[in-house]
Amino acid sequence: MKKYLKEINGETWLVEDERDNMKLYYRIKEVISSKESTFQKVDIIDSYDFGRCLVLDGVMQTTELDGYIYNEMISHIPVVTHKKPEKVLVIGGGDCGVVNELIKYKELKAIDMVEIDRLVVEESIKYIPSIAGDASKDERVNFVFDDGVNFVKNKYKYYDIAIVDSSDPVGPGEVLFSEDFYVSLRDCLKDDGMMVCQSQSPIFYKDVLKKTRGILKNHFPVVKTYKATVPSYPGGMWSFTLASLKYDPKDGDIQKLAKDTKYINNEIFKSCFSLPNFTKKDLELL
Repeated sequence: MKKYLKEINGETWLVEDERDNMKLYYRIKEVISSKESTFQKVDIIDSYDFGRCLVLDGVMQTTELDGYIYNEMISHIPVVTHKKPEKVLVIGGGDCGVVNELIKYKELKAIDMVEIDRLVVEESIKYIPSIAGDASKDERVNFVFDDGVNFVKNKYKYYDIAIVDSSDPVGPGEVLFSEDFYVSLRDCLKDDGMMVCQSQSPIFYKDVLKKTRGILKNHFPVVKTYKATVPSYPGGMWSFTLASLKYDPKDGDIQKLAKDTKYINNEIFKSCFSLPNFTKKDLELL
């Protein structure tokens, strides 16, 4: 049995080493699939509280219970903010949840999803269709199994929106938090383009949020951090940071927002940019 799967009183638990002082325990019904790619260990588990889940190297990535919250917040916000988006780039997002949200917008003509690990995509489509949805069936979606960092270096002023759906800043995902990558990402956007990334927990990883926001402010005129509550993520509260070359989300056309959502609505769109005082202080916004 893998070290992050433990038998306790005859039951199987996923034990996630979140940080030096905290471990997260998830009681699971079964391990549906367990494989190892060139990059990482890929597990699909069925848990008691969170349903089916994608686990990479022992770290929870998305769950049936609340994965839609993250996927909706990182995808709908930029699409609604941009005046006329047509081409979207997704870096990472192997569970296909983000792309499954994007295909709800008919005005999008092309969606390129660049994921370094083909196995993650294959396993998610096969075993977690409630998250992957119809992403693999939409003709506008182009799957590219490549290094996202190298991919964006070969694109120039091509995309309207870029979404960085990365894992934590360790292992394969670490480079997706670097300044060089964000500069390349800016250069692959059209003159009115924008990008959004997950910027970690504003409670436990405020240093990552502050660094990410600081880098983006050096290269984009409009930078806005917003939040959502994702129960399966450490601390519950999670942050996203949008960086735009022209459009501000406060001017977004909320009427464009897809209607078949579970979490985001007009009120959430407006309120998610209202940050608590401790985060404002950390980001020097007070």
